[in-house]
This record gives sequence, C-alpha cells and structure tokens, in this order.
Amino acid sequence: MLVSARDMLVKAKEGHYAVGQFNINNLEWTKSVLLTAQELQSPVILGVSEGAGKYMTGFTTVAAMVKAMDESLGITVPVALHLDHGTYEGCYKCIKAGFTSIMFDGSHYNIEENVAKTSELVNVSHQLGLSIEAEVGSIGGEEDGVVGMGECADPEECKRIADLGVDMLAAGIGNIHGKYPEGWPGLRFDVLDAIQQKTGTMPLVLHGGTGIPADMIKKAITLGVSKINVNTECQLSFADATRKYVEAGKDLEGKGFDPRKLLAPGAEAIKATVKEKMELFGSVGKA
Repeated sequence: MLVSARDMLVKAKEGHYAVGQFNINNLEWTKSVLLTAQELQSPVILGVSEGAGKYMTGFTTVAAMVKAMDESLGITVPVALHLDHGTYEGCYKCIKAGFTSIMFDGSHYNIEENVAKTSELVNVSHQLGLSIEAEVGSIGGEEDGVVGMGECADPEECKRIADLGVDMLAAGIGNIHGKYPEGWPGLRFDVLDAIQQKTGTMPLVLHGGTGIPADMIKKAITLGVSKINVNTECQLSFADATRKYVEAGKDLEGKGFDPRKLLAPGAEAIKATVKEKMELFGSVGKA
C-alpha cells in the first residue's frame, strides 16, 4: 500500500520505535524488502538515491515498478517510495514520477538558501499529499556521489527548518555513510538531545544506519529518531551471499548460472538483514 511517510513516522515517534528506510537498487532488492515488510507486518520506506534512480533508467521506471510490485505481491502494509538525498531538481523529477515522499538535501547550502528551497518544496509536496524530509549538518563519508564532512547540526538551524513544516528531519550527529572506521567516537547524543529539545515532536532521521551498535540505535530512538536508513548493510549481505554461491561452484551446477538462481542467495540475504533491522528498530507488528 503506497502512502506518504508522514503518518507512519508520527506513529513511530509516539510509539518510541523507528521505521526503516531500505535503499533499493533493482527488482530483487525491492521484492526482498516488500516481502519482508509484509511478513513482519512492518511499515517500510523504500529509499532511492539519484544514482540508483539513474541506474534503473529513471524515476518514472522506479515508481512504475514499485507500484506494480506492491499490487502484484498483495502488499497491505504501509510503503513509502522516498527520494534519498535529493537535489532541488531531483525532487521535482520524483514528484512528477509519482513518488510518495521526497528528501531535499540542502545541507551543503548556507542556512538561508536551505530554508528558502526547503520551504518551497514543503508547500509543493504537501499540496500533493507527499511527505518531505530535510537535512541540517551533514552525514560523513560518501554514498552514491553524495559526500559529507560529518559536521554536526546546529540545533537552532534544525528548529528553523522544522518550523517550515517538514515531516522529518535528518541532522548530522557524527553518523557516517558506508562502513564506520576503527576508532569512530560514536553518535553525539548530546547534539541529538539538544535537537529534539528544539524540534519537539518532529520525527528525526538517522542516516548511515549500517554498523551503528544496537545499544546506540536504541538510545537514538529514545531521543526522537523515528526513521533509520540502511543501505550498505544490504549491499554487503547481498555481495557476501553471492560470493559464497559462486565460490562453492553452484553457478556451474545444472542451470545454476540462471540469473534467477544466481541472484536468489543475495535476495534471501537481504531479507534476513531487513528482518534483523526491523526487529532492532521495533517496527515489527506496527503496520
């Protein structure tokens, strides 16, 4: 059931759990996430970066695939199709394509320009019934061409963006895209707490969910995080399962080279990863 992310995140904030955003890269990714969400009766957000959208031949193709798959699989849990780290232009492309939610990442602009562009996109998206995420500060590392230095967000700037009426807010608190390096000092809970004090009931978003220890995830949820993004961990589990299949020579047995057989272990590995995260986030049975 394709919907905006607004209601599911309001419920998550009130219920002290988080909804997972799992980035999709192809049909197998999408199918694995949807089937797991349905099995666990969990709301879910399908994240699409601009790079992944281009790889799948455009946002219109992605939206059509997700809509058709949602109907064909008989998915009844709430599903949001969400642009991840969108540019100003990318947001309009996804709105036109039929996405149900967008993220405008204006964190690389000065705060005045971030406010101006976010405000415009809030008005447009809400008129069409879409939810919108904004960002303050930056997420460290690189993901699909989006590079951040990891600056912690200013709570006052977070309040300015939240007051525009965005549905969710991503704020840099020391989190990183990709694998976390050795010696990573951990999340800045003092900054997260200060942001929640300024933004109140606004659902907060934790990007870079791969590799953050479970105890930190749970503490972040108690401090207002209602959406957690996972991408790298699904990629790693998919790659590991596929590698083991090939190294075991399974692709040489019978018709093991058939793409449907070759990609199956990776797809199952994604399901296992998504299930583990949904259980950790507390969203199971919350559809």
